[in-house]
Amino acid sequence: MTTSLAREKKIKTNGIWLNVAEKGDDGGPLVLLLHGFPETWFSWRHQIDFLSSHGYHVVAPDLRGYGDSEFLPSHESYTVSHLVADVIGLLDHYDTAQAFVAGHDWGSVIGWSLCLFRPDRVKGFISLSVPYSPRDPNLKPSKFSKTFGDGLYITQFQKPGRAEAAFAKHDCKIVMKKFLLTTRTDFMVAPPGTEIIDDLEIPSKIPEWITEEEIQVYADKFQKSGFTGPLNYYRAMDLNWEILAPWEGSKILVPTKFIAGGRDIGAKETMEYVKGEMFKSIVPNVEVVVIEDGHHFIQQEKAKQVSEEILSFFNKLRTTE
Repeated sequence: MTTSLAREKKIKTNGIWLNVAEKGDDGGPLVLLLHGFPETWFSWRHQIDFLSSHGYHVVAPDLRGYGDSEFLPSHESYTVSHLVADVIGLLDHYDTAQAFVAGHDWGSVIGWSLCLFRPDRVKGFISLSVPYSPRDPNLKPSKFSKTFGDGLYITQFQKPGRAEAAFAKHDCKIVMKKFLLTTRTDFMVAPPGTEIIDDLEIPSKIPEWITEEEIQVYADKFQKSGFTGPLNYYRAMDLNWEILAPWEGSKILVPTKFIAGGRDIGAKETMEYVKGEMFKSIVPNVEVVVIEDGHHFIQQEKAKQVSEEILSFFNKLRTTE
């Protein structure tokens, strides 16, 4: 399945070229969809069709280092400052003072940071899979990751070249299947001496929510672009921790909705957190939606339900303007 009549073009923003897919009436409210790892704009194909058919102007970029967007080799070019500036540049390009934003995985991290840095530019934000979590002043992300040992995927992604070499031992389509089709609910920790990509399993049958052809779309893009750009997001996590210091203790005041699968990666801990008091105290204007049988790549696996949740939230905010 390919998104019908989505237009792709290159936009210069924040000094780099981003590839974007867009669909819908240029006069409609702008919706910006930010993908995660390891994806491209294509992960939003269902929502692009659905939201544009309901009057929204939908824009989904390949984030920097992904797909047909520009690649920068240094991890220092992938901080939240760079990523939020890319988004602000897109909003400026479309001459939009405020937009609706949805993000999944790393796209959620960017969206939360956008709400923190520039809440004036966001009408409403929907985060899929990754909740906002406060900065711990005493614990860098890399040190926290090491508490899980060397097998944690985030730890394995830190050293330049390590994950790239591990991925390269597999066909690119196999790599995509291992990530996209995972049903693991732990924090993705490989046994000692094992790379996470080797530990991930592929189901015997492709699930109904995705096709071989759609997986091939991803594989073709990553075969061309490589994985260093996407992995650099993880390698910039400690830099993000330093950058976010001035916002320590800040709340997210933008109207938000958090959607996650009850069987997501790290689901047990995530559910306890988002249903607890701390999350509600730092994101006071949040709605929490749990799709109990959903996994990580939820906007694809549960496309209809997620699309309807997004539409109802944005429509509600439009009527309260």
